[in-house]
Amino acid sequence: MRPIKLGLIAAVMLTVTACKNKSDQSQTVFFDKSGMDTTVKPGDNFFLYANGKWLKNTKIPASETGWGSFYVLRDKNEANIHQLLDYAAAHDDTTGSINQKVGDLYKSGMDTAAIEKLGYDPVKPQLTKIAAVKDYKDLVKLAADGFKTGDGFLFGFYISPDDRISTKNAAHFDQTGLNLPDRDYYFKTDTASKKILDGYVKYIAKLFTLAGVDPATAAAKASGILKLETAIAASHLTPVQLRDPVKNYNKFTFADFQKQVPDIDLTDAFNRMSLKADTVLVGQPAYYKALNGLLKSQPIDLWKDKATFEALSGASTYLSKAFRDAHFDFFGKVLNGQKQQRDRWKLVSEDVDNGLGELLGQLYVQKYFPPDAKKRMLDLVNNLQAVYRERIEKLDWMSAETKKRALEKLAAFTKKIGYPDKWKKYDDVQISKDAYYQDEQSIAAHNYREMIKKMGKPVDRSEWGMTPPTIDAYNNPLFNEIVFPAGILQSPFFDKDADDALNYGAIGVVIGHEMTHGFDDEGRQYDKDGNLKDWWTPEDAAKFKARVKVLINQYSQYTILNNLHVNGELTQGENLADVGGAMIAYQAFKNTPEGKSDTKIDGFTPDQRFFLSLTRVWQSKITDESARVRINVDPHSPAMYRVIGPFTNMPEFYKAFNIKPGDKMYRPDSLRVKVW
Repeated sequence: MRPIKLGLIAAVMLTVTACKNKSDQSQTVFFDKSGMDTTVKPGDNFFLYANGKWLKNTKIPASETGWGSFYVLRDKNEANIHQLLDYAAAHDDTTGSINQKVGDLYKSGMDTAAIEKLGYDPVKPQLTKIAAVKDYKDLVKLAADGFKTGDGFLFGFYISPDDRISTKNAAHFDQTGLNLPDRDYYFKTDTASKKILDGYVKYIAKLFTLAGVDPATAAAKASGILKLETAIAASHLTPVQLRDPVKNYNKFTFADFQKQVPDIDLTDAFNRMSLKADTVLVGQPAYYKALNGLLKSQPIDLWKDKATFEALSGASTYLSKAFRDAHFDFFGKVLNGQKQQRDRWKLVSEDVDNGLGELLGQLYVQKYFPPDAKKRMLDLVNNLQAVYRERIEKLDWMSAETKKRALEKLAAFTKKIGYPDKWKKYDDVQISKDAYYQDEQSIAAHNYREMIKKMGKPVDRSEWGMTPPTIDAYNNPLFNEIVFPAGILQSPFFDKDADDALNYGAIGVVIGHEMTHGFDDEGRQYDKDGNLKDWWTPEDAAKFKARVKVLINQYSQYTILNNLHVNGELTQGENLADVGGAMIAYQAFKNTPEGKSDTKIDGFTPDQRFFLSLTRVWQSKITDESARVRINVDPHSPAMYRVIGPFTNMPEFYKAFNIKPGDKMYRPDSLRVKVW
């Protein structure tokens, strides 16, 4: 599926979640002041003022890469999910039922004795196929065949709407072939990056030794694979370059795509993939040109080594403990600074949500998602939409022509709240309680069949890109939609019993954030129907870019870990959504009775509680290793700057906490971001 714009949380934090347990309904303290450090001036560092004592006293658990509001919420929700799965596993007697499929998948993942006994037997059939490859043409055939069972490689293939004809599904081919977070990891020479590369080579070699290869040969294979991936990485675009939807939209006829890769038989490959397409969208043609050359120039045994490693690595979390440990030792410890693995039941619960999310989702909304939450959320969305309309109408830098189209797009937003109106079916998925790897393959095969059927059919805009239990939200520019899964509609984001300042300062900002994504550096290039189409006058587009440049410059000055700078260009979309979301939510809050009053609660004015609420949402600390990964590849800024960044652009914040020139967070009016 085409990547959607993650609206709130870094991708590395996404996990299985559930909605609020009814036992929490008696909560009376909605803002805990114990974590505040009032020795810090609010105008010097509001994040530390609101969270400083908590930061000093909190230790990251050994099984985590970080800790804070999201992690606590996730843990609570995982416990709820655990109850659902235990119940399903105990009531799975009807073959094909939701309980049977969800419960048996959970059982199969928890049956570590059966998994241990199998070792790496489940992946041996794929290894046998790889061993039989004689030349690169055979390799391409194997890669194409594998898509039907979740084992495809070489092609970054998926089916999604055509960006310029959003009602029509298209075959997309994007860059692929790397196993580190992005291309730059293969070229950096600083100490931290070298440590990661060394760890990666050791991980590759370890998997080969676990599969029976002697250590010296395994080390040689690992070195060769790193060199091959480095050559592939040279053809990849950077994360910043991938932000430009126009430059990453390249439509080819089948014949013209074949000319790009003359040594790859696309007719045969497409047949093997069950793909019928007269035209294709190639996101990054440079990768496919490079692939064509590397398939011929690099030894076939090296390509087979890479395919073998990827088969083992891709399956490692479903295999015996030695493979799981090897995977964790690199991706957990080296890459993210995690000291020990999370509990098995948590990992398997996440797999169930990832694999059968709309089956698990049905169980979950029945128990944990009250109907009144959906209605309340829709009211909030409508309130913020009305405010956004007012703000667009009053913009002093945008022409009437562009305003008209912006307002049409805003009015056309599809609002999805809680869970889908129609649930996906998994009738062809076969789940056994004692065959974890095969269960996952059955799900992968189902997903491919479901995807490939979309070719030649109208786009189904009722589909969701996240499962109902997810604690996050998103904007999909191709559908011109904003989506709020049920999982996020709980404290600290939303609580029906909390005052408006806290709700608007949390879930209100989330809503405004997602709306602003429709008008950020990428989203603004899609029209009201979800088509990649320039609806701006040249003058207005230039003014927008000039104003966003102020934002890029602001965030590029922020640093972590001894002068490691935030990438203002990479994070511009999320930063713009953070700033816009806070401004819009604040104005909507001021329309409420509490927003119009000066009555204090817990010693804070309504305005102060609004700003404290958002700051509490981002109360978190993460390992240095995880911070390095995120600063390189995550389009979201570090948590502290998701507070400081927006607030320094809001005169309402200055007034609420008496921020004056000379305070570290004070920004002159000429340097404040003023877009939406």
